[in-house]
Amino acid sequence: MKFKKIAVIGAGTMGQSIAEMLAQKGLEVLLVERSMEKLDQGYGMIEMSLDKQLEKWAITVAEKKLILSRIHKMDDIHRLSECELVIETITEDLELKEEVFRKLDEVCQPHCILASNTSTLSLTELAGTTARPERVIGLHFIHPVNKIDLVEIIRGLKTSEETFQDMRYFVEETLEKKSVKVYESPGFVTTRLICILINEALHTLSEGVASEEDIDTAMRIGYDFHYGPLEMADRFGLDSVLAAMERMFREFGDIKYRPSFLLKKMVRAGHLGVKSGVGFFRYDKDGDRIS
Repeated sequence: MKFKKIAVIGAGTMGQSIAEMLAQKGLEVLLVERSMEKLDQGYGMIEMSLDKQLEKWAITVAEKKLILSRIHKMDDIHRLSECELVIETITEDLELKEEVFRKLDEVCQPHCILASNTSTLSLTELAGTTARPERVIGLHFIHPVNKIDLVEIIRGLKTSEETFQDMRYFVEETLEKKSVKVYESPGFVTTRLICILINEALHTLSEGVASEEDIDTAMRIGYDFHYGPLEMADRFGLDSVLAAMERMFREFGDIKYRPSFLLKKMVRAGHLGVKSGVGFFRYDKDGDRIS
């Protein structure tokens, strides 16, 4: 199955990145948010991202205009009947996602695939709110979407083989990314493993074993990580890391998933990482680290 028009629900960090990447691949994208204010903000961040690529000679002015022309802002979910694929990217809240999937099930054509970018929630539960559980699947992109060539394709209990194969073809042939097949489990593969690493880095910091800078340097240089675990947490959003850890702790009941007290303290203080400008390190409005 070929996909020409794709809706992205949510214009936050992940929604922006996914919409930009899809448009760069020549696909028409309907970017959906609850208000035009949030849509304009998300669209503005996409423009900023393209401008940074322009400065580095990665794209031309004409290419920037073409990419933006493929992204259509929309604040009405009921106009998605023409899409073959919908990718939901809203906050990690099961009730909110279930509400979105119920609405999508009403307005989208029966052949349309409903995908979620969730990193921790149950695809089977989301699918249960629809009359097409066989057409519901997880597409977990990793931020930054344009730079990370991996997508976890998560099968819910009733996801059909046809839906999975359609998504694998889409990811590998259309998006030119590597896919891994994952059967539903809290945190899947990437979130489950990286959150434990981040949490252990937080314990190491709390115990005074090493500084933030040295912990990240050790992992970045010693194990060839692009970012160290603490900067990685900043870029994911400390609130998102906390939510993922708490959900896995509830689901597994294993103490290794219990979030560090330092993580909770940082979130309570509003130090969320890149999105707030300060976390374990400081960042400018473009998300570049300044200290």
